[in-house]
Amino acid sequence: MEKVLILLLVALAVAYAVPDPRGIIINLDEGELCLNSAQCTSKCCHREDGLSLARCAPKASENSECSAFTLYGIYYKCPCERGLTCNVDKTIVGSITNTNFGVCLDLGRATELTSPYLH
Repeated sequence: MEKVLILLLVALAVAYAVPDPRGIIINLDEGELCLNSAQCTSKCCHREDGLSLARCAPKASENSECSAFTLYGIYYKCPCERGLTCNVDKTIVGSITNTNFGVCLDLGRATELTSPYLH
């Protein structure tokens, strides 16, 4: 019994000796295979088409194509970076087929440019 306990303690000591912040299942870097956006550090699990493997990808930048939030967790176009909004016309069919695509816009900048006080 003592040998088993010692072996268990040694195994735990080795396991905690080299902590790795990046995991096998979560905190995946860009380019790594994923099953859901929650696994990626960028929060975007992207696939080219229905037959391709999904990989972690960066979020869409301003004026880039984007997808609205989806429950599936896998995107054909990544959602927008923080501070940007995906300007998209959502449809029920697009929600089901994951094809609600739009363009990332900075709504704060857009309202500044169209403000009546600037003229």
